[in-house]
Amino acid sequence: MSASIPTSELKREQEYLSEARVALARMREQTLSLKVQAHDPISAEHLARTLHLRAASLQDDPSTTLFFGRVDTDGDERWYIGRRHVADEHGDPLVIDWRAKMSTAFYRASRSEPMGVVLRRRFGLDRGAITAYEDEHLQDRAEHDVHSRILAEEIERPRVGPMRDIVATIQPEQDEIVRAGADRTICVQGAPGTGKTAVGLHRAAWLLYAFRDRLARSGVLVIGPNRAFLEHIGAVLPALGEVAVGHTTIEELVASVPFRAQDTTAAAVLKGDGRLAEVLRRAVWSAVRPATEALVVPRGVRKWRVPAYEVQQILAELRGRGVRYEAARQMLPQRLAHAVLLQMEGSGDSPDDRVQDSVARSPVVKRYVASLWPALDPKGVLCSVLGDAQTLARHSDGLLDPQEQRLLLWETPPRSKQSARWSRADAVLLDELADHISRTPSLGHVVLDEAQDLSPMQLRAVGRRCSTGAATVLGDLAQGTTPWATDSWETSLRHLGKPGSHVEVLDRGFRVPASVIEYAAKLLPHMAPGLGAPVSVRDNPGRLELREVSPESLLDVTGRIVSHELAEPGSVGVIAPDALVPELSAFLRRRGIEHGILGQDHGDVEHQVDLVPATVAKGLEFDRVLVLEPAAIAAAEPDARTGLRRLYVVLTRAVSALTVVHSQSLPAELT
Repeated sequence: MSASIPTSELKREQEYLSEARVALARMREQTLSLKVQAHDPISAEHLARTLHLRAASLQDDPSTTLFFGRVDTDGDERWYIGRRHVADEHGDPLVIDWRAKMSTAFYRASRSEPMGVVLRRRFGLDRGAITAYEDEHLQDRAEHDVHSRILAEEIERPRVGPMRDIVATIQPEQDEIVRAGADRTICVQGAPGTGKTAVGLHRAAWLLYAFRDRLARSGVLVIGPNRAFLEHIGAVLPALGEVAVGHTTIEELVASVPFRAQDTTAAAVLKGDGRLAEVLRRAVWSAVRPATEALVVPRGVRKWRVPAYEVQQILAELRGRGVRYEAARQMLPQRLAHAVLLQMEGSGDSPDDRVQDSVARSPVVKRYVASLWPALDPKGVLCSVLGDAQTLARHSDGLLDPQEQRLLLWETPPRSKQSARWSRADAVLLDELADHISRTPSLGHVVLDEAQDLSPMQLRAVGRRCSTGAATVLGDLAQGTTPWATDSWETSLRHLGKPGSHVEVLDRGFRVPASVIEYAAKLLPHMAPGLGAPVSVRDNPGRLELREVSPESLLDVTGRIVSHELAEPGSVGVIAPDALVPELSAFLRRRGIEHGILGQDHGDVEHQVDLVPATVAKGLEFDRVLVLEPAAIAAAEPDARTGLRRLYVVLTRAVSALTVVHSQSLPAELT
């Protein structure tokens, strides 16, 4: 790898960057100058939105460069790789989009498999300017592989605010996941610091580039564990030119009712059990009543009679078609009218489709259908299931034992579905019921992060949103912190509706330094036996410091450490037990230390210092992290294993340095 940097060569690269910026500005001006011309208002609105999104994707960000790498091929071609395509006034490419097929070699070429690349150049960047470069001569056998200093500096570069994209530092194993086909569901088991979240987001950006027409229509959705996490990752896709991707949490995804009740842990776990799907399916289809009386339809001076046994055959046929409850209910009037039509034809009449439609819409047929196949709504069905012991016992026969049934039953059934007090777990059941009644529309692709924390019923809710598309499932079994967290990706993928999908393991840590990951990995044998420890591949081991203090000096010492950390660039995360956050925030304010509180309305990710409740830390990262009272963080969870997993999460949020401040004794697993 080249070490010296000729000034003339660096100047030429800087001039090329300036030329590319001018070209990008010209492309955006041309887009903004286009006039919307369409034959109808709907087409005009669609075209205007398309042009708006196109112009937004061409907005230059002066804090970043348009390209971060270059490849010279053995065919005497030279390609600059960047975040978006840039062309000159003749349409010739100045910068190739990192998602283009020809950019693959920049990420995957090696000396053992150069992929036609003679030279790979990485650029050192600072506030949108090129400051240095490194060259790898991939077909020079005399040159030895060494770690890229520029790559390491980019990974470790201090940051404040939301997560940045990683297009300049994508590793070969990450790139293979990013560029997996649109029809493939990929599950990524990724240890802390392996970049699994970034990989999932870049996969969404790549899919929208490679399959734009299909996914622009059907949509792409990112699902994260909480709103603080979504704010943290929210800038990545816009930075890559994708501004039309939705972001939501699992609770927001299924939030059809306000949450006014709180389940016990045992009840919440049971409501998330996959067996509830069958209980609810039975409850929905039990509403179809057997035909005991014939259908009699008067037409003029005659009456046409469809006997009960024939109606029963129609009901059985509709139930066996595999369609949703409401779709079958909408078919029933036409099926009954068709039976009447056959009798008319048998008597010598010649009725047409208009006669059949008239019979299907007649009041007598509507009343008859309502008596056999009533309209349902999810709230009414769930009220009947959870509010009546006999109804629940009938639908859960062979699925739930009497003790489980008692756990599900409301102590005081509501007077009506309007007065019911719903819990978060109830909202997932309502979403399941809604899908049994009417099919949930499917998106083209779903990126699901922290998937190990979802219950089977929550996974089913996500799976419905990508039933005809694919998913990118991201998580770490060692970081499962909910009572229903999974220990098996195969099981989770089955509940998601994607059984047999490929599971890719990422265990090379790029974000978390070795000293930090080795310290946190002490917990793994006690909370996730058999799961391999991640390996940090960074040369810089980072900084780890343990500070034992008296209970009286805990806040004072924390304040001094935070003040000291503020002198260095980069973000500082102070992770504390949830119960300690209000007191700690008040103390920092008295010290004049500005900070955000993540997970609260007035919190954000734009401060240099963020106060993070331990239960909100998942998925976040900061340059330097202070963890307060690890024992209290672990003890706040309902059981010992979940407590250690929560602690593992908070200890692995640091990119450069971790300081543990404690007055209580550390958990035995860490000593």
